[in-house]
Amino acid sequence: MTDQTTASAGAPIGECFSWSKAWIAAHPVRFVGVILNITFRFLFGLFFFLAGLNKALKGWMTTDILEQIFIQRLTELDPNSFANIYLTEFALPLYPLIAWIVTLGELAVGIGLILGLATRLSSFGGFFILFNLAIGGYYDASLLPFFVLNIIFILYPSGHWLGLDGMLKRRYPGYGWALS
Repeated sequence: MTDQTTASAGAPIGECFSWSKAWIAAHPVRFVGVILNITFRFLFGLFFFLAGLNKALKGWMTTDILEQIFIQRLTELDPNSFANIYLTEFALPLYPLIAWIVTLGELAVGIGLILGLATRLSSFGGFFILFNLAIGGYYDASLLPFFVLNIIFILYPSGHWLGLDGMLKRRYPGYGWALS
């Protein structure tokens, strides 16, 4: 989707929403959808930010905590599974780098989603982190809503509705799709 994707009214999705009482009265269902999107974006951002902060405070970037987690996970996996191969061939040898990427990535994704700044790019980052958790053997049904939320935040410009993306888009009309 691009910023030229149109809503049923014919206006670009990021441009068709308005906080005016008239727009809200004319589009009550859309308004509820926008409010839910913004609420979930904020809560999801808070989840990522607090997860990254927890990792930073527990020393993930300077200790072998992640290595120990990977080693423990290997004892729970089928030795012939893709997750086992992923952990032994990729994640374990690179655990110090991965610890930095995950910790700083979660902080960046959280800040971006909370502030509505580079919302789509932040959502791509969140999707990347979740995807790597899933292929590393941490997949269960509880991850599905997180994947769905990431896809929703990528598709809809909630940072335009309430966030810094909207201010940047108005000030810099060429502000790119992935950043908005």
